[in-house]
Amino acid sequence: MSGARGRVYGRDRREGQDASDWLAARIPAGWFTGPPEVVVDRDEITVIGELAPEPDGTDADRIRRFRERTRDERIMIATEAEHRYGRKVAWGAASGDTSELFTVLSVPVMTRLRQRERQVLDTLVDSGVARSRSEALAWCVRLVGDNADIWLRQLREAMEHVEKIRAEGPGRPIARGSDG
Repeated sequence: MSGARGRVYGRDRREGQDASDWLAARIPAGWFTGPPEVVVDRDEITVIGELAPEPDGTDADRIRRFRERTRDERIMIATEAEHRYGRKVAWGAASGDTSELFTVLSVPVMTRLRQRERQVLDTLVDSGVARSRSEALAWCVRLVGDNADIWLRQLREAMEHVEKIRAEGPGRPIARGSDG
């Protein structure tokens, strides 16, 4: 299985660009119905694959059995990937309309907010929408992510284009003709 679908986010996107193909080459045949989706950011690599349908059990049962059956191999692959890429690896599976991530990081992020922005978070806490400012901020980020998918996708595509231009640009030697 090769040619995994992958996305790389973060400041140094080049580190981890080959993670999709590298992981797909190590995932045993038969685990997933096709290439897994691999998402890489500064801290974590997430691998999610679609499981083959089975005649018995629910989608959640299929995912649970897959998780138990593949645990040792997933740990070995993750350990090697963590050493290679300097990021933790999270696994997940999807079956039908059900998907589950097995282990994921929750990474603290420092931010500075002005009073008006803090008031937004405090309103979410005071109203019971969130238990803390941290949870309120995570809620806001999820909300923006859910409602700005098209804009975020376009922004990421533009960033990829800029990286391509940088790679081709002025540090490269310029080919000269015979008259120069």
